[in-house]
Amino acid sequence: QRVPSRRSKKANSAFSGPPERTLCDRLRARFPDAVPVHRLDRQTSGCVLFAKTPAAAAAAQAALTAASSSFGKRYLALVRGHVDAVIDVDHGLDDEDHGKGDGVRKEARSRITPVLNSAVERCAVVVVTLFSGRRHQARRHCKHASHPILGDATHGKGPLNRDYRARYGLSRMALHAWRLRFSNEAGVVVDVAAPLPDDLRRPLALLFPQLDLPTALAALAAQPDRKRVV
Repeated sequence: QRVPSRRSKKANSAFSGPPERTLCDRLRARFPDAVPVHRLDRQTSGCVLFAKTPAAAAAAQAALTAASSSFGKRYLALVRGHVDAVIDVDHGLDDEDHGKGDGVRKEARSRITPVLNSAVERCAVVVVTLFSGRRHQARRHCKHASHPILGDATHGKGPLNRDYRARYGLSRMALHAWRLRFSNEAGVVVDVAAPLPDDLRRPLALLFPQLDLPTALAALAAQPDRKRVV
């Protein structure tokens, strides 16, 4: 399920209506002490992690951003252009984005791993692994690497987004929080994955007619160690 924004609209606007209930609102109606470990941007689907206590949330946050290739937050994304090598992005980000913050860049690192290039269009499925937790980090780092996420109205290309919407039915940002893997306070490895929703699966089926995503993801570890750093 995609995560709605809590932003209310002006009463006379085209978007007037009651404020949307966020996932936090819904969960806290049943579990008042639930603490979000991380958040998803609007139009991003996939895994969201909550903790029972602030201490557990802090521990999970630290575990998810540990500098390990086998742990962390992994996103599936459909990006512009073909990606032929692993891209390590070491590019500081202002947490507020788009010039609205204090202008201070904080350390931010991600890894973009190619899964499959499309034979239909110049686009690719990639896995984005985050080693920090900055605002819009996956989206901004893909843009920095010259592979913006398709359907991203803020960091992508409007004409290209509209073209993919018209021809392939991509009506949302093509970013999915696919997998969370971390070691909890008891030392137990937690590994969860969320399947792709239909509004991503259908466009991918048109762009990658032969795509067997589970097999392609399982083959990532066997890829040659070709990298570029941006």
